[in-house]
Amino acid sequence: MTETMRRWTMDALGRDRLTLAATPVPQPAAGEILVKVSAVSLNYRDKMAIETGMGLALSFPFSPASDMAGIVEAVGGGATRFKRGDRVISTFSPGWIDGLNAGTARRPPYQTLGGFYQGVLSEYLALPEDWLSAAPTSLSDAEASTLPCAALTAWFALVERGALRVGQTVLVHGTGGVALFGLQIAKAHGAEAIVVSRSDDKLVRAKALGAAHGVNRNAGNWVEAVYGLTGERGVDHILETVGGANLGRSIEAAAVGGRISVIGVLEGFEVSGPVGPLMLKGVAIQGIGVGHRRALEDMTRTIDRLALKPVIDARYKLADLPRALDHLDRGPFGKIVVEMV
Repeated sequence: MTETMRRWTMDALGRDRLTLAATPVPQPAAGEILVKVSAVSLNYRDKMAIETGMGLALSFPFSPASDMAGIVEAVGGGATRFKRGDRVISTFSPGWIDGLNAGTARRPPYQTLGGFYQGVLSEYLALPEDWLSAAPTSLSDAEASTLPCAALTAWFALVERGALRVGQTVLVHGTGGVALFGLQIAKAHGAEAIVVSRSDDKLVRAKALGAAHGVNRNAGNWVEAVYGLTGERGVDHILETVGGANLGRSIEAAAVGGRISVIGVLEGFEVSGPVGPLMLKGVAIQGIGVGHRRALEDMTRTIDRLALKPVIDARYKLADLPRALDHLDRGPFGKIVVEMV
């Protein structure tokens, strides 16, 4: 093992402040694991953290990104969960093992990698052993790196909190990582998936993944299209990745007793919607802040059992992070992965 490694850091907000620096390889302290990182997947949140900080008190020099897969290189004293050579993935919210996350009404929990904690765009990481989970045996490192945020968000919304079951309908907005995982999870559980997108080409690709229906939101009133597809019944589960006023349209599209999982903020951090149908249909609106480690472990076991494969739109070398971020701007079909080559 070399004494230095490459690590993306920034000394202030903005993409122009990103630098690929040579830094010492960390050594695992007691209770820590040293991981040789193989791959890092990017989320829209990472772009926001780099450009705006998302209102977080980032600690500079700061390394972005939260989702990685790698191999255990060394084990610190007293660490017992993993051994050298094990394949692992990060957990998005370190220390959130199960149940409710820590936090208060005044200060909700948001202590995550690539935010409150330093991120993972580095060739090596020394992390507490509880911050890691075993990687699925059926996935490559690049595929496994896509799970900690996007896949777990969809799983937590639909399965952990949503009790998804056979015969229900799931609507996803867009064709990014969370949306496509939502589509695949719905199909795997015997539910019918509807994808709403601005791109006919992406809708064709979504149907090839198993979506029952695709609706182009630019072709007319997508809510009316959903009424037609469901025989006026509406949708049981909606992954609301857009935010803003789009929440109101999702309330209109929801079935009686439906559930909307608010996940994204593409159209703003303030959401709005009509109270009438919300009350009369008894729609449940839940906020989803990814999920805990136990749910991640449940999900990885299911992925191995069902041979579910993440959708990777493109792979970039570590030095090509700026190009990967540009691709994120354009809107990928699935996930973007940065590999440590």
